[in-house]
Amino acid sequence: GNVNVCRHLVAGRHAPTIRWRAFLPPEALVGTGSLAAASAGGGGWSHSGTAAGGSSAGAGIDEEERQRILQMVEESNPEVSTLDAVGVKKMLLAFDRKVLRNREMRIKYPDNPQKFMESEVDLFDELQTLHSLSTVPHLYPLLVDTNTVASLLSLLSHDNSDVALAVINVLHELTDVDVVKQPGAEEDDDEDEEEGATVLIESLLQGNCLAHFVQNMERLDEKQQDDADGVHKSLGVVENLCEFRMELVCAQAVQQGLMHYLVKRVKGRGFDTNKLYASEILSILLQNSADNRRVLGDLNGVDILLQSLAVYKRRDPASNEETELMENLFGCLCQALMHPANRQKFLDGEGPQLMILMLKEKRQSFSKAMKVLNHALSNQEGADNCVKFVEVFGLRSLFPVFMKTPKKKVRKGCSRSEHEEHVCSIVASLCRYLPTAPRQRLLNKFKENDYEKIDRLVELHGEYYQRVLMADRDIEAERRRLGKRITEDKEDEFYLQRLDSGLFTLQCVDYILSDVIVNGDSGVRPRATKLLSQHGDNIRSVKRTLKEYSESIGDADSGNTLTRETERHRIAELLTQL
Repeated sequence: GNVNVCRHLVAGRHAPTIRWRAFLPPEALVGTGSLAAASAGGGGWSHSGTAAGGSSAGAGIDEEERQRILQMVEESNPEVSTLDAVGVKKMLLAFDRKVLRNREMRIKYPDNPQKFMESEVDLFDELQTLHSLSTVPHLYPLLVDTNTVASLLSLLSHDNSDVALAVINVLHELTDVDVVKQPGAEEDDDEDEEEGATVLIESLLQGNCLAHFVQNMERLDEKQQDDADGVHKSLGVVENLCEFRMELVCAQAVQQGLMHYLVKRVKGRGFDTNKLYASEILSILLQNSADNRRVLGDLNGVDILLQSLAVYKRRDPASNEETELMENLFGCLCQALMHPANRQKFLDGEGPQLMILMLKEKRQSFSKAMKVLNHALSNQEGADNCVKFVEVFGLRSLFPVFMKTPKKKVRKGCSRSEHEEHVCSIVASLCRYLPTAPRQRLLNKFKENDYEKIDRLVELHGEYYQRVLMADRDIEAERRRLGKRITEDKEDEFYLQRLDSGLFTLQCVDYILSDVIVNGDSGVRPRATKLLSQHGDNIRSVKRTLKEYSESIGDADSGNTLTRETERHRIAELLTQL
């Protein structure tokens, strides 16, 4: 403890503020300082963390004095012996005694902090020694065997939040993935360390650690830097837990209130690093759990996400970190829209209108808004959003970016291929799910300006058809090389290779082209046929794409009214009339 205080002095830093001052009468505050300073015998420190003479720590120390103190530190800091099982057990036993002692003193003298202060300082000191356990992850099972994990979790609700923050610091370091999987370690050692970390993490989860974290984070005042750091590290522990036991964390996030806390934490228009971290954890939980996506909707999370994103419709994020926050919030919204019931909540929260405004403004939110619309309008559950999109004049914002891909500055973070995929997928969804009246408005767009949108469709068809054709040639060459050694995984790899080359965009383009030829203006068919012929192509290539698409359609998700056979029947009709 003296060593730590000396280092604070030399660096000119203050020790953390102590929470138990509130329990003391004014006259008892004389000569007291922070818990860290008190643990070092730091009498003579004032409430503001300055020395008795009034100058701040380290302010009056010249370079010669600084070097002398550093030398004293090194001389008084004995080498720490390597931890083994016996040493760890002794350390944990000492920690347990300090916990019990502090608990007894607080029960015995609940209204006299001066009586239990010494035991609290000792407990705080003992918590600092537990940081050294991070060097021996293979001995983590001893934390479980000695019931230390339960003691640590119980301390998260300690009346002194400094103690709770110290526990969070310990857990953050013990569960750090970089600590557990240290580079350069022997393979056997690495397996032992990972196994030890797994035992610790499973014990934490069995002890309902997420509920303890949430309870502690909710009582902290993030206007205080120490508390804000504590929240940040609490979220860091959750992220570490996800690295090892994703499914279990996702399942417990709802039961133990973490989802509710995260949704509440990302609410509002301000920016801070903890809001950013909360958005990252929320995105992870939504991405890996359908149940969490459902719960988000039940918590009014879709509306909260829309409110938080509304600030970016007319301004760009002020920093790279805020840009990351915006992207996380958009990602959470896309994940939420994968749950069918959340499409209606998106509609009720005026989500289509907000996304269309972002398309008009063409700021950094542009490409993300396009992606959200793609999610919101897809499948039968998006039919109402398709209607609303047309009603609020979304076609006016959509077709200009369909005709000409925006510059990189506008579609920042989105490649040209990704942009064209989103736009074509939106138009294809409109073709599928719009009822008669708004659908006619859509079809009329394709005869405007001498069928310029048909020209664009044929251009996109030719480009993506060639891309897929080249991928097919590479795949065929690989098939010949492998012969009969092609596995099911390899077939999946081939299909992903075709998707990467633009197969889905090609399917969307050809679906739109077929629908407009069959159901649109009478001048569309001769125009499309002529343009295809000029490119050395014909309508048969469009039909081949549609036929392959029909064969690859999977079963509709549970709750969808549009079944695989219904969509296949629709495509069959298009093929017949083509």
